Amino acid sequence: QGVGRPSVYHAVVVIFLEFFAWGLLTTPMLTVLHETFPHHTFLMNGLIQGVKGFLSFLSAPLIGALSDAWGRKSFLLLTVFFTCVPIPLMRISPWWYFAMISVSGIFSVTFSVIFAYVADVTQEHERTTAYGLVSATFAASLVTSPAIGAYLSASYGDSLVVLMATLVAAVDICFILLAVPESLPEKMRPASWGSSISWEQADPFASLKKVRKDSAVLLICITVFLSYLPEAGQYSSFFLYLRQIIGFGSASIAAFIAVVGILSIIAQTVFLSILMRSIGNKNTVLLGLGFQILQLTWYGFGSQSWMMWAAGAIAAMSSITFPAISALVSRNTEADQQGVVQGIITGIRGLCNGLGPALYGFIFFLFHVELNELLPDHTSGKKAMQAPTIIPGPPFLVGACIVLLAFLVALFIPENSKASTTKKRGSSLGSSLSSSLDQSNGEDIEPLLQDSSV
Repeated sequence: QGVGRPSVYHAVVVIFLEFFAWGLLTTPMLTVLHETFPHHTFLMNGLIQGVKGFLSFLSAPLIGALSDAWGRKSFLLLTVFFTCVPIPLMRISPWWYFAMISVSGIFSVTFSVIFAYVADVTQEHERTTAYGLVSATFAASLVTSPAIGAYLSASYGDSLVVLMATLVAAVDICFILLAVPESLPEKMRPASWGSSISWEQADPFASLKKVRKDSAVLLICITVFLSYLPEAGQYSSFFLYLRQIIGFGSASIAAFIAVVGILSIIAQTVFLSILMRSIGNKNTVLLGLGFQILQLTWYGFGSQSWMMWAAGAIAAMSSITFPAISALVSRNTEADQQGVVQGIITGIRGLCNGLGPALYGFIFFLFHVELNELLPDHTSGKKAMQAPTIIPGPPFLVGACIVLLAFLVALFIPENSKASTTKKRGSSLGSSLSSSLDQSNGEDIEPLLQDSSV
């Protein structure tokens, strides 16, 4: 039954342990990635993350809908277990490791279940702070783990790091199994399993088509897609870019992650609450998008280490965007539809996590920014590789242009999500997502592809 009453802190621990385990593998993963794919490393990395993201997109609505019916705990256990399954394979078989990373995308939707869990245990006015705490915890998990992983890798080898990450993942699974209580009230669950689940809810494309009927949620979804597409591409390749193109060593990369992570925690806890109270939900989203445009532009033109550090500080402020968007969409959704809608948002992020890395990898390949050899750590502080173009990071500039489009779309999101139309929007979205196929067959339109990643 778990320990105590369900709370935000249960969700926080689950997220922290999962991404702490993956953070430990930051340095070993760079090495294994280049050793396994010595040619076109950026491109192959993009393709692997792309497959993972697309599979996450396909599964996110189904898992979200099932968690609305059967409860959150079992799906937290399922998503965390399969997300962490590839970790021990890094030392056993790198090819199987990358294959399992791709396949694990089916269950890599922990955030959608976590946000639904948080919505179950908080009042509406508390959710912005709660979502900020969850996102800040994700950042906190990456503050120390890459540094610890880099130190252990340099001192004792990658095998110990993989073993430690495996143990942390096992602790997370045990915590969910033994300590996490169910958050979905018994009265909101159906009498029989599967009674409230239709094929339409499980179909990611059908879910997205139904979002069109609610203009506010549609604009939010487009904003999420355009803002997270460059972020997903950046996250997939940035540490490799810092090491091989800018010349950061493992210690410098770990320190960079720690500093940006600490600043992100401050931004998502202190500044997010202040901004939400002072300038409102929508303006907070716009401010976060503005910081993201500036950050990506600086990354694109930056060629020195100090430029990366300065842009990293701005990146921390841009991290307020997604918690603010999650709070906004939560306010436009009925209580029994939180899992479905958060699953749709996660599915959109999944599309980005597939398309983003592939886009960045292709642009790096197009501009002939490639790795010829894995450079040792003592090159830190020097120019590791001279890119054959005037612009060191062309994908980041493309990303800045995409986020600019997201900013323009976000301008049209309704200002007051607490207006009297909120209930109508939530009911409309909830009913459209829950209606049977025979009510909607005549209205369906061919959907756009989507994908998800972290």
